[in-house]
Amino acid sequence: MNGILIVLPILTLLMFDLGLTLRPNDFMLVFKRPKAILLGLAGQLILLPLIAFALAEVFHLEPLFYIGIMLIACCPGGSSSNVFSMLAKGDVALSVSLTALSSIITLFTVPVILDWATLRAGEAIGIHLPIGNLLVQNLVTMLIPILLGIGVRHYWPVLASRMERVLSKIAFPALMLLAGIFFVQHHATIADNFGILGLCLTALILLAIGLSWCASHLFGLVTREKRTIVIEVGMQNAAQAIAIASSPFIFNNGVIAIPAIIYALLMNVVLLTYVGIIIKRRK
Repeated sequence: MNGILIVLPILTLLMFDLGLTLRPNDFMLVFKRPKAILLGLAGQLILLPLIAFALAEVFHLEPLFYIGIMLIACCPGGSSSNVFSMLAKGDVALSVSLTALSSIITLFTVPVILDWATLRAGEAIGIHLPIGNLLVQNLVTMLIPILLGIGVRHYWPVLASRMERVLSKIAFPALMLLAGIFFVQHHATIADNFGILGLCLTALILLAIGLSWCASHLFGLVTREKRTIVIEVGMQNAAQAIAIASSPFIFNNGVIAIPAIIYALLMNVVLLTYVGIIIKRRK
């Protein structure tokens, strides 16, 4: 089965679902609550790539995995983070705004970070990043579906609400299906490298969660905001990373997608545990 025939439609659907939850006002929260928004964006767009770079160096990852971990680190957000924030009794409005802003900003930051990572690790083995193709694919599979979702919500709010209720229920299973398909396709390579990649990616998730919580505490955010920042920084858009890695228009390399596949599984285990602890403590 050609995974790209599944990953691009799933990513497009997830981005359309995200658009259905957004209003123009969600992009304006940065002016109303700049501290929480800027801290969350800094965690997503700056802290995560720096952590990933440090871990890739420490673990001496081979070039394809090096590019893969940098790729997953620069693809923040996704509609699932809004659900996790709701379950954790976090600040859902903050979560939605961070997801909306990061989804737009990463259209421009992903090519920059990924180009640097590819030049650093991929040139020696003939891996190059076609930046133009990356920009076009992100526009088609991310920006346009988000804008369409926003338009549907604005002009047909009742229809948007019905569609969002259905799509929100299939978002998580779709991501797990996507990860499962690639896991089966690359099971031998994953099995051979799961030890080092699993440890590296677990460290990425835990450091992202721990440092974002510390930063939120240092800047005096309230508990609900702290929980949301932790989830937003700790939860990456694995579907976007897999789509970029496996797309025939960009890398066309399933091995680069392996860190995102493993990350998708570990991320949900760690964050579901985090949410479970919060729920248990509240009871």
